[in-house]
Amino acid sequence: MTLQTLMKTIQHNCTISDAKDCGIYSICTLVLKLRNLYKWEQEMPPWQEPEPTVLLDWIEAKENFWEPLGKESFHFLPCNGNNLDPWDTEKINCVLGGTDLVYGSGYGRAMKAVFFLAKKIKEESVEGCPVVILGQEQARELASPFASLQNGVITIRREPLRFFIWDHIQDIRASCRTPIHYTLNAYGMLDDGKINQQACRDSLDYMVDREIPIFIYHEVGEKMQTTLDSFTLKKIVASFPESAVEFVSRTIKDILADTHPLGMINFIIREKRSASLGLYVGFLDGLRKLLFPEISDAFQRFVHNEDWQLIEQARKQCRARNLRFAEKICEIVQTIDQIPLESSRERFNREVMVPLGLDIPEKG
Repeated sequence: MTLQTLMKTIQHNCTISDAKDCGIYSICTLVLKLRNLYKWEQEMPPWQEPEPTVLLDWIEAKENFWEPLGKESFHFLPCNGNNLDPWDTEKINCVLGGTDLVYGSGYGRAMKAVFFLAKKIKEESVEGCPVVILGQEQARELASPFASLQNGVITIRREPLRFFIWDHIQDIRASCRTPIHYTLNAYGMLDDGKINQQACRDSLDYMVDREIPIFIYHEVGEKMQTTLDSFTLKKIVASFPESAVEFVSRTIKDILADTHPLGMINFIIREKRSASLGLYVGFLDGLRKLLFPEISDAFQRFVHNEDWQLIEQARKQCRARNLRFAEKICEIVQTIDQIPLESSRERFNREVMVPLGLDIPEKG
């Protein structure tokens, strides 16, 4: 085996995954993800933008390249004379043991296959959980989740996190301007209330490294919260793939991880990380914001008096309410094999969607 051959095979599997599942994204999201994939391939920093015509030509070529790969199976990986299953992460990392590289495989949102190969920055333990922090990436696919929990190990991918944070602070929605500006001001990225782009570029890496712990603690909360467990979620994904049932359940699970006594919010409170709090509130959008309405009001008051008890009270209230929804979801899942799926869906709509004030998707 040569590392170059292994790397190329992993990247080819990444490309197959993109070809198979690029359709899970909206057009806008797909373009944004392709833009960042282009930047990665060209070794461009997050703040450097490609020429529009160059990017559009590259996207067209990429989509044409994908077309014949959509039905191709993932390739086995050549390792020391053996062909290893690309899902056998443990064996492949054993082969890589003499290098600074870490291989990862798994499934992301909408069950998109995720593969990556990246250089290890460091290993540590947080709340008894092993943590691996990765740097420069040698192979990656479109989704590139920057934080994950697999087999009890938390993995943080620093490069995708850099792009995630940069993109979010550059595209500030009116509804989250106050908390994001609060954070940017703490990092010296504001000038007379406006974003100082040079300061953002200069301080991005410091900000990323400073904020990595909060994402680690989200995964700690994910591991520790057991009400809406992995078995229940897998049952939901198998029964209602890419549906409102799956999306709402996943989001409730995320909120329970954030609000767990060992999760992200508690860590922010304990360490009095006010800049991290602004980042969390500013990045909270869509359904996650709907599930955690207390935090926005608590943050507005916190800005004036820095009373951390306000944030703790919001955390507890949010957790108590979402635990009730999680318990209801678990009850519904326990009956999936006993009644028609449509009956389970109707019960989910009636007992979860309606109380949350969510629109019930049309059938078909």
